[in-house]
Amino acid sequence: MSFKAIVREIKEMRNGIGNISRRRSFDMRVLHPSKARSHSTVDDRHARVPVIQQSQWANLPPEILYDVIQRLEASEGTWPTRKYVVACAGVCKSWRELSKEIVKTPEQCGKLTFPISLKQPGPRDVTIQCYIKRNRATSTYRLFLGLSPALIVENGKFLFAAKKIRRAGHTDYVISLNAEDFSRASNTYVGKLRSNFLGTKFTIYDSQPPQSGAVVSNSRSSRRFYSKQVAPKVPAGNYNIANIAYELNVLGTRGPRRMQCTMHSIPVSAIHIGGSAPTPTEFPQSLEDSFSLSFSHSKDAFVDFSSSNLSELAVNVQSKDGPLVLKNKAPRWHEQLQCWCLNFKGRVTVASVKNFQLVAAVEPSQAITQAEQDKVILQFGKIGKDIFTMDYRYPLSAFQAFAICLSSFDTKLACE
Repeated sequence: MSFKAIVREIKEMRNGIGNISRRRSFDMRVLHPSKARSHSTVDDRHARVPVIQQSQWANLPPEILYDVIQRLEASEGTWPTRKYVVACAGVCKSWRELSKEIVKTPEQCGKLTFPISLKQPGPRDVTIQCYIKRNRATSTYRLFLGLSPALIVENGKFLFAAKKIRRAGHTDYVISLNAEDFSRASNTYVGKLRSNFLGTKFTIYDSQPPQSGAVVSNSRSSRRFYSKQVAPKVPAGNYNIANIAYELNVLGTRGPRRMQCTMHSIPVSAIHIGGSAPTPTEFPQSLEDSFSLSFSHSKDAFVDFSSSNLSELAVNVQSKDGPLVLKNKAPRWHEQLQCWCLNFKGRVTVASVKNFQLVAAVEPSQAITQAEQDKVILQFGKIGKDIFTMDYRYPLSAFQAFAICLSSFDTKLACE
């Protein structure tokens, strides 16, 4: 059978295959029992979908199978056609393992494929261009992958959603893979951003440790997120992976906000030549259990906890150089426009106090090249009413970048 015929049959199978994996095929949309169609990355139903174990392709010779998936990976490089690569991983276990081997991380190939890609560092030499839509009425924010370099936001690929929840003394932004489900009891919960009362300090929490060696924090801020009982396997651990601080503006002077991000999960050595950032390769076991065909399980990949004692954990970077710190790139004052300006290379078109660019803040003793110090790691800016662009690169992941950008939306009583 020709290669085209094989690909054509795979495409015909995609409707049955796509629902096998809840987290693997983050292109699919599902219908909730009592809600209309929503932007969703997983199937939220509890009932498992039957597995296609004895597909006629399950026993395909490894050499031919490798060639098929490799060609498909090379030909379907962009969304939405990249969903066929995702569909291949749902055929059977052998196809899934081979797909994992062939499909590289965003750092290596510059592409987002599987849901775990959203937790992995972006590419080193280019940025991944995304945009955020804000809904003021529902206090929700949706992150989309831009499908073209132009600022066209009607055909983006849904990645994340966040919901703002006000609480006594702080605000939480709950981040989920499902735009309709923000419960921490759900397997679509991936983390949260928490602010203090003034909106000047933020903490990013991940639902899973980005690396081994996570320790329980001594912080007294551990609280019950939801009072209802949760099954022990639900990945409700909170790992403190970053802190964001906005500089107080006690004099009320005009100008852009100043911020500093301390990335506890990323060592500063990651931006050295030959350095590396933590790169998770799979979700915790409790999430993998939602796959009909799961990856290898690791008992260390999830947090065990009682029904309501949800401890918040801190991730410590095992590096003598300490964590990576990001700071604002200094803007310049434009006399003719009478505003502070940064070069966003056409990606930002509306002046806003929320706009920012982040670069690495390093000490002279850390021997970081000037080119690395000037490289914009994350930029965020307004292009229209409630529409913002978000472009990120290595060593940040889409999840980390999205959480940092959410901090810019929060009201800052003492910074403006």
